[in-house]
Amino acid sequence: MENEAVSKNFIEQIIDQDMKEGHCKKVVTRFPPEPNGYLHIGHAKSILLNYGLAKEYNGQFNMRFDDTNPTKEKEEFVDSIKQDVEWLGAERNGDVLFASGYFQQMYEAAVKLIRKGKAYVCDLSADQIREYRGTLTEPGKESPYRNRSVEENLELFENMKNGVYKDGEKVLRAKIDMASPNMNMRDPVIYRVAHISHHRTGDTWCIYPMYDFAHPIEDAIEGVSHSICTLEFEDHRPLYDWVVRELEYENPPKQIEFAKLYLNNVVTGKRYIKKLVEDKIVDGWDDPRLVSIAALRRRGFTPESIKMFVDLVGVTKSQGAVEYPMLEYCIREDLKLKVNRMMAVLDPVKLVIDNYPEGQTEYMEVPNNQENPELGTRKVPFTKELYIEREDFMEEPPKKYFRLFPGNEVRLMNAYFVTCTGCEKDSDGNVTVIHCTYDPETRGGNFTGRKVKGTIHWVSATEGVKTEVRLYENIVDEEKGVYNEEDGSINVNPNSLTVIKNCYVEPELAKAVPEDKFQFVRNGYFTADLKDSKPGSPVFNRIVSLKSSFKLPTN
Repeated sequence: MENEAVSKNFIEQIIDQDMKEGHCKKVVTRFPPEPNGYLHIGHAKSILLNYGLAKEYNGQFNMRFDDTNPTKEKEEFVDSIKQDVEWLGAERNGDVLFASGYFQQMYEAAVKLIRKGKAYVCDLSADQIREYRGTLTEPGKESPYRNRSVEENLELFENMKNGVYKDGEKVLRAKIDMASPNMNMRDPVIYRVAHISHHRTGDTWCIYPMYDFAHPIEDAIEGVSHSICTLEFEDHRPLYDWVVRELEYENPPKQIEFAKLYLNNVVTGKRYIKKLVEDKIVDGWDDPRLVSIAALRRRGFTPESIKMFVDLVGVTKSQGAVEYPMLEYCIREDLKLKVNRMMAVLDPVKLVIDNYPEGQTEYMEVPNNQENPELGTRKVPFTKELYIEREDFMEEPPKKYFRLFPGNEVRLMNAYFVTCTGCEKDSDGNVTVIHCTYDPETRGGNFTGRKVKGTIHWVSATEGVKTEVRLYENIVDEEKGVYNEEDGSINVNPNSLTVIKNCYVEPELAKAVPEDKFQFVRNGYFTADLKDSKPGSPVFNRIVSLKSSFKLPTN
């Protein structure tokens, strides 16, 4: 039991203590995104952490949209976030919840604060409020409207609700302490006038609560026991606690902060991604070069690989950044025993076996995954004319080059030994056809009568299927860094996408449907694209290459 306690993260230790002392009878967590953009890899950590805690303690996980700012929110983002959370496997308890469903209760909570003398209507402009707030070293000044009577504040707030005032003309502020060392406690704005139609409530409301006021109320209404936030909310915690205390909620939620997940050399900022989309540098928020959850899914990452990544990163209070190769390591680990290893030729050149019978097609028995025999075998057509990778032939090879060159014998994977006899070239000197002969006694490729050092993969030129393959690199030019120091723009890598139109793959791969995943021998892991694949004509995205620069740390 001692060892088990040591392995728990600091949030689990807090929850254990709360349950032991009787402060918490049921663990209730939530994921509360604002629907103003697509979720990214950092959000995945929050989703899986909150869901994982609820599951670990047999508690409840709520999915709730913090839709209190109608200026930036859209149903498109609501739908994408729902899909992302479901895809990650975070099963919510009950219906999807919305902060906007609590607008009446939030309004009543604001009225309660006014009646207690803890909130007042202020006529200062946003600039004046900022000026009155003071600095980190100097206390703020009290608003001249701070000591209005309860009756006057109730009337003014009612007028705010009824649309009497223009946007920015009046706000409701909490009456706390203008001399507080915490700037968030210097009479923060808790309601503002905004004559904007809301994506769910329409024009019912023309006043909207501020996030720091709405968030603790939402948590309290839902009976959230532990409100898990990222570290930037640590300075907001005194205000969170003030709201739930002054509104006299029974069993108020406890806010706990943890370190965000940062990936080096990636773009997560919504305005930057929006610009990439608008400038057509990427084809949407789900472009496989991005790290939105939708983009990672389309690239071919699995929920299991993202969970493994989040577990490796861990839950701490100390901020730090993680290298992208760690994420790539996780998808390799997840897929290596799960997927079929298929043959695909990305840069084809024709190989003709001169002594092979004309018109004959053989079917070679090929293991689907040599490391996992349970995946079985398949039949792959073999013919006189094949395609091999252009790099697997050299007319004048360097030392220790063991693939095809004139006079050299190699193994065609799972097929025959062949010996190169020469090649044909075009007028520019480019190799167009390679010629060889085969040894019929070596069928299956496991012939032990003599040794060959080179093994190459192939695809039948007549039975193989032509397809499109996309190779991805980081959207960011890593040598220059993410952002241009002069104008703040993104340093875009011009080679972030390579589209290859004339690849040839085994005929079996033509049956692939969106999100099917494979290892292409020697070329990496690939998935059938979620958006552009058609029945019988898949488009393949490279998820990750086979080689990893990441080494799992040993303790």
